[in-house]
Amino acid sequence: MTTQLTPPTSASAPVSPADSAPALGASAAELVARRRKGYSLEGGFYTSPEIYDLDIDVIFSKNWIFVATAAEIPEAGDFVTVDIGKASVIVVRDDDDEIAAFHNVCRHRGSRLLEDKGFVGNIVCPYHRWTYALDGSLLHAESQPPTFDKTCFSLRKVHVRNLAGLVFICLAQDAPEDFDEVAKIVEPHLLPYQLDKAKVARQVDLPEAGNWKLVMENNRECYHCDGHPELISAYFPIFAYDAEDITPRLKPLYDRYTAAAEALEEKRKEQGTPLQDHMQLDTRVVGFQLSHLPLDGEGKSFAANGAAVCSKLIGEVKDAAFGDLSLHMQPNSWFHFLGDHAVVFSVMPTSPTTSVLRTTWLVHPDAEEGVDYDLESLCTVWNATNDQDRVLVTNTQIGCSDPSYVPGPYSMVEDQVEGFVNWYVTRLREHLGVEASA
Repeated sequence: MTTQLTPPTSASAPVSPADSAPALGASAAELVARRRKGYSLEGGFYTSPEIYDLDIDVIFSKNWIFVATAAEIPEAGDFVTVDIGKASVIVVRDDDDEIAAFHNVCRHRGSRLLEDKGFVGNIVCPYHRWTYALDGSLLHAESQPPTFDKTCFSLRKVHVRNLAGLVFICLAQDAPEDFDEVAKIVEPHLLPYQLDKAKVARQVDLPEAGNWKLVMENNRECYHCDGHPELISAYFPIFAYDAEDITPRLKPLYDRYTAAAEALEEKRKEQGTPLQDHMQLDTRVVGFQLSHLPLDGEGKSFAANGAAVCSKLIGEVKDAAFGDLSLHMQPNSWFHFLGDHAVVFSVMPTSPTTSVLRTTWLVHPDAEEGVDYDLESLCTVWNATNDQDRVLVTNTQIGCSDPSYVPGPYSMVEDQVEGFVNWYVTRLREHLGVEASA
């Protein structure tokens, strides 16, 4: 029998947790089948080892996952490694200046080849010294018979795409094909920032005491943005609001936003970037959202009153007051591109109840720390915001693990949370072959 998700309608008629709360021990198929549209997910989605394994196998192993910026591997031989569940992947810049990706497993007896990030001339196995070129081909394997064919033992390739400086990989044998369609839409918006030529100013990994989906859901709404005082000094906290959603309290802010949006549109025309925004979070496999938003105050960057944090504009951006190009990509990333820098985010699951948020700040390759930007000022807003969100995610993880937790309805301004959750549940439904409950 399908569990009733509707909470009690009257505070005077309490219902015991045993009668009202969905069981945390429900199977993945049950949880997926009875997910109620417009409501938050049941607690089992954030605590179940079975769901976690599905998330790795279905979401992170079969979809395009954002893993790095091209700026992290600027020269041939530069590499980073990425762990997805039990799998490890090497992402490397090869001798042709292209980005390649390989399973981080030696073709001899399976040793892990590389750790973390760094530079290599060739990829050499630390166990028996099998040696691979940067294109994955086997160069040397000692003491093999004359019949040994090196061409049969290249590193196993992983699908990789460089989207205007944003690097995505897919572990599946057949990667989702609509990435090309999305890239065609998104790339013209990103070109002025020249992310391929940018420089990494800082990268921070923040452990989260919460399931990866809670981190993503928290990002997909600004219903809670009053809790981010540093951010809303520049960021209009009306993300995903329509005009009819604006409350009297928000009306002066909305009027200021409207004027700033009109001014930004003129600058977008002068820059020659596309003017159309896009919302396709759950209508395709490679779900995404792209919007170019104004910033408050000076409209330049994430600082008090929208002031700039780097005096050298990024890429070929012509105007410092170029607002915030905001991009969300399912399932694990979001990005902000400003006139003076870019900041990119990715979330990776580490257990059913933990994850890691990586934040990377990018600046013009010629920007000098201490001259063009101060590192602390560059990172102040998002360091503070990430830490504030970390507390919110932790508290939500605790609450979703409570036996009394019952999914609640999303507000009118949480439609992008619903978009993320619907995209996610759709992927699991397709894999499990289950239909939604009536």
